[in-house]
Amino acid sequence: MMRNFQLSNAIQHRLHDLVPGGAHTYARGADQYPEFMTPVLVRGSGCRVWDCDGNEFVEYGMGLRSVTLGHGYRPVVDAVTRTIAEGVNFSRPTELELLAAQDFLDLVPGADMVKFAKNGSDATTAAVRLARAATGRETIAISDSPFFSVDDWFIGTTPMNAGIPEADTVRFRYNDLPSLAAALEAHPVACVFLEAATALHSPAPGFLEGVRALCDRHGALLVFDEMITGFRWSASGAQGVYGVTPDLSCWGKAMGNGFPISALAGKREYMELGGLRTDAERVFLLSTTHGPETGSLAAFRAVVRAYATTDPIARMEAAGRRLADGVNAIAAELGIADHLQVTGRPSCLVFLTKDPDGNPSQPYRTLFLQELLDRGVLGQSFVTSAAHTDADIDHTIEACREAATIYRKALENGSVDGLLNGRPVAPAIRRYAEPRRIATRTEP
Repeated sequence: MMRNFQLSNAIQHRLHDLVPGGAHTYARGADQYPEFMTPVLVRGSGCRVWDCDGNEFVEYGMGLRSVTLGHGYRPVVDAVTRTIAEGVNFSRPTELELLAAQDFLDLVPGADMVKFAKNGSDATTAAVRLARAATGRETIAISDSPFFSVDDWFIGTTPMNAGIPEADTVRFRYNDLPSLAAALEAHPVACVFLEAATALHSPAPGFLEGVRALCDRHGALLVFDEMITGFRWSASGAQGVYGVTPDLSCWGKAMGNGFPISALAGKREYMELGGLRTDAERVFLLSTTHGPETGSLAAFRAVVRAYATTDPIARMEAAGRRLADGVNAIAAELGIADHLQVTGRPSCLVFLTKDPDGNPSQPYRTLFLQELLDRGVLGQSFVTSAAHTDADIDHTIEACREAATIYRKALENGSVDGLLNGRPVAPAIRRYAEPRRIATRTEP
């Protein structure tokens, strides 16, 4: 079925007039989707979403991994509705802040204190600030993950660094202890920043333990980024799965099932530097007007209850395994398993798209996205939620069968020419708007 995106495309064009990049998150940008197929969404329920043209999709990625229970999950919506009816933001702390902090610290036994904020970068940058104050050092060592923060200490290390001073940040390779040891020996490092695990990589035996030991030896704080792993690997994050305790950890995304909330948590000796029970110089840790607003704290507490009573991780992992097995079986049947593959942790799947020479390919990725969109599947990944049912997975597998058949044709032709409509997608973080620059209304 060829879907019509006429109204979505018109609204997207208007968004480019009013919003730089046409979206408020680079990963949501039109350049991340096939050209002329940019659905503008109007509502969602479970794992289904609808756009302004009336198209219905099974959604993956689920709010950039922030929604694990499903869109409009009733217990969360009800908790938020009850709470905000009695006020959202006050000039003093609320009891809800204490209750939410207790819930969080019960989940993360390695942390003694927590401070809430609104987005992941609030938390990660506060961790950097705190580590620098605690150690008296400037340099940050980060693993080779694609993203940690919108702030200068990280974005300054990327190609999209216009307007940013040179960052005092060094990199090391995940699962490579010698590369971390070299970085720590070459620089006085304030903290080592990493995701304990990623969709494609689990820690090798002894790796996280080795990172902990190297940090202790060199006097650097260990910081885990739990934005993705928190509430997707386990309710206690990756540290709960792998048994290594960081000094600080940063949380967000699925904490509120899509409601805006993040957290910095850590050991008391460091966190107290941002408080009133210290004789040291105080750290401006986190101070946000909207950090403790009641709606998101109520959402978080409802998420905690759902995880305690319904086991959403088991459901999203079961859906992910079924999806990966189904799509990979189709690719094998069509003889393209070396070029199209679903891989990763079952609760955090990605699809790999390669050209005839076996190289990762944006044009072939775009072709696959295009064919999925035409068949009612929306997603830059196959990240599932607990709301994905067998029927949703069956729909997706059938869509993948048809998309993979066209993908094989492109491989046989040696290119996507004649099959791909418009320009390929491009990396979200890149130096120039090309190859997906948008012309202004005054340009020819």
